[in-house]
Amino acid sequence: MGHEKTLTGLIPALAGANLIYGPGMLESGITFDYAQLVLDCEFIRMINHVIRGFAVNRDSLAVDVIDSVGISGHFISQRHTLENMQDHSRPELIDRTRMQTWQAAGARDSYQRALEKTRSILESHQPDPLPEKVLADIRSIITETQEELQ
Repeated sequence: MGHEKTLTGLIPALAGANLIYGPGMLESGITFDYAQLVLDCEFIRMINHVIRGFAVNRDSLAVDVIDSVGISGHFISQRHTLENMQDHSRPELIDRTRMQTWQAAGARDSYQRALEKTRSILESHQPDPLPEKVLADIRSIITETQEELQ
């Protein structure tokens, strides 16, 4: 139910699959869980980040920065770090804070945070209305089907 779903999605995605079955599903598809769907969306964002690829060159490897910082230096204050750290995965539900910070914030695991987000979506989401053409097509299909069934 956790990050193992990332691996079962990542491997076929790396092999070129463009459709991955199972977001939100548990027990081989017998059970559907909305919070799991929200969590799986985060995993899918991470998979897409990997699939899009990234440059491997002198700048992306920060060769010059490594050379100037040296063995005992640190990279957090380097402009290159600040400019490039935004390119990497920024999970919403997976908590990367220190243990004490996580515990002080209630020690909620990623599933609990996904459940909270799910409840928020279900309570507040207002979908965009369908275009009139789409509504007309749906009405036409319903009318046609009702006529066939009579």
